[in-house]
Order: sequence, then structure tokens, then C-alpha cells
Amino acid sequence: MSWSIIMDGLEQRVKTIEDRNRGVEIDKAWEISWARRIVLVVLTYLAIGIYMWAIELPRPWLNAIVPAVAFVISTLSLPLFKNIWIKVFRIKK
Repeated sequence: MSWSIIMDGLEQRVKTIEDRNRGVEIDKAWEISWARRIVLVVLTYLAIGIYMWAIELPRPWLNAIVPAVAFVISTLSLPLFKNIWIKVFRIKK
């Protein structure tokens, strides 16, 4: 087997790994982005508002704010609890 074939194979493997890493970086950026959080809040608010409107609760659009805000608070607090969990988990090992 010649060195050029070996190098071509290695270059292809490195390119594959770099492409995968770019995808992972983009996914991570989306996961922590404010755009994602805003989309989730809006969709949560709309879903709850439509549900409350459909079952004819009073002031559905005003009342839908509370669960949407609670969802945001829980989403924003998850990294804090994740860090606490990681610290506790590492201590146990």
C-alpha cells in the first residue's frame, strides 16, 4: 500500500471528524441560544393560549403567560442544576 493511499484515507477521516464537529458546534450553539428560548416561549404561550381559548377559560391569552414564563424559568435554571448534579456525581466517583 502506498503512502499516498494511506494519506488520502487519513485526510478523509480527518475531514469527516471536522465535519461532524462543526455539526456538533452548531447544535450546541442552537441549544444555548436566546433565539431557541424565545421560540420555545412563543410556542408554549400559543399552545397554552389556544388550549385555554378552546376550553373557554376566561382571559386565555392573559392566563397563558404564567405557564410560558414558568417554562422559561425552568429552562434557564437547568444549567445551574446540571452543574450541581455534575459536582455531586464527580464527588461520588
